[in-house]
Amino acid sequence: MLNKITLPVTPFAQNCSLVWCSATNQAALIDPGGETERLLAAIAEHGLTLESILLTHGHLDHVGATGELVANTGVPIIGPGKDDAFWIEALDQQVQMFGFDPVSGFTPDRWLSQGDTVSVGNEQLDVYHCPGHTPGHVVLVHEAQKLAFVGDVLFNGGVGRSDFPRGDHATLINAILTTLLPLGDEFTFVPGHGPESTFGHERQHNPYLR
Repeated sequence: MLNKITLPVTPFAQNCSLVWCSATNQAALIDPGGETERLLAAIAEHGLTLESILLTHGHLDHVGATGELVANTGVPIIGPGKDDAFWIEALDQQVQMFGFDPVSGFTPDRWLSQGDTVSVGNEQLDVYHCPGHTPGHVVLVHEAQKLAFVGDVLFNGGVGRSDFPRGDHATLINAILTTLLPLGDEFTFVPGHGPESTFGHERQHNPYLR
């Protein structure tokens, strides 16, 4: 079984997810945007072994603690898609843009593409490419538990911004309609910000998807 807890971090209340395999206690952090000490404390509190950092896209509020976490743990960085490399290379500019404290730079050990899989202990996450918010944005899906980690693609009642460099609203909506919603109404998703929802609820009620 894949367990999860959501840890909102940074002034943007970005949903960092701590996920782990119940059989092995091996864990991953999805989108560690900041507050390194708090994230490490949560790992220790649950008696887990961090084995990787998983990134959905390259925006600062989703990746800000990555370099510091790697310095502390030495774990590999997996994701996002390679088309987001320009965001990661521009972390210093993002710090200035968003008014954050300086962060450590990093280079992912593995870029992700549509159809890839990543492991957390004995559990598997499927990778779906969902561009539009950023060009290399990926979504991580645990099929068995009908659970998706969607970053800033889709929110409860909203969708991701597309006014950043290389963002595109039509591409974003197309990714939601043709990649995410067909997975099934019963899927619960953890968005990058705000409360969880289901694909079914958003299909019926999200004003951006009508």
